[in-house]
Amino acid sequence: MPTKEEMEKVKAWCRERKQKRQRTYLIERNPFREEMDWLRAKVFIEIDRPLAAANRASLVYDSTTDSLWQFLNGNWRRIEPSL
Repeated sequence: MPTKEEMEKVKAWCRERKQKRQRTYLIERNPFREEMDWLRAKVFIEIDRPLAAANRASLVYDSTTDSLWQFLNGNWRRIEPSL
């Protein structure tokens, strides 16, 4: 699982992209695939896309709660940092 520092790096990138693009939601290629093992399988990062509409193979960032979500075992689950 991810460390808190890795999660903060991804969240900061998502916030920057959202501010730069000024859109309701974004779908971006995952620039962290080679850098972070836990994101290797995630091709896209979807920023502020509703979970009901998001691709299950993507990582989803929710800016209202500042959280990252992934689809696992049939449900969307919030990603928590490892201790």
